[in-house]
Amino acid sequence: MTDGFPLIKTARLIMRPFAMGDVDELHRLWIDPDVRKFLWDDQIIPRETAIAVVESSLDSFAKYGFGFWAVNFKDDLTLTGFGGLRHFTEDGSEESEVEILYGVAPEHWGKGIAPEIARSLLRYGFEENKLAEIYAGADPPNIASFRVIEKLGMKFARKTRVNGLEAIYYVMNRAEHEAGASAYQVWRE
Repeated sequence: MTDGFPLIKTARLIMRPFAMGDVDELHRLWIDPDVRKFLWDDQIIPRETAIAVVESSLDSFAKYGFGFWAVNFKDDLTLTGFGGLRHFTEDGSEESEVEILYGVAPEHWGKGIAPEIARSLLRYGFEENKLAEIYAGADPPNIASFRVIEKLGMKFARKTRVNGLEAIYYVMNRAEHEAGASAYQVWRE
């Protein structure tokens, strides 16, 4: 565990909750032109935004039992990507839902890492947190994310607007997940 929050291990990856020491690596990843294109609506975020995301994740773990994890290969401690679960609301809505988010450093694209991260997040959300539904959304031009979402077996839910921009959301419920779950481990040391 990291600060009392669980590690997630897959066949190739270790996912550990964000820590303040991750800020600089995460910021470098998030301002990469290929990563920020869809993650931050192509904006170069300031380092303070990375700090705020890490702090928000720590708060979310304390309140809800989930947040964001830094991801690396088991044999390499270099940041490979990130993934997490977060509450979100659509423009004008007061109702909160939970969605998965993930991102991978461009040098690791095409290696099946994003689906591995996302599957682990679904398992964690449904099995550890007993969530009823989990959403995944993407901007319409983000074809790679839609391929990952569809590999997960998620189903189209709706088109909507988030922060004034069009987004397409897919959803999976716990019963659908249980019908097609894959292996992962939550480490509690």
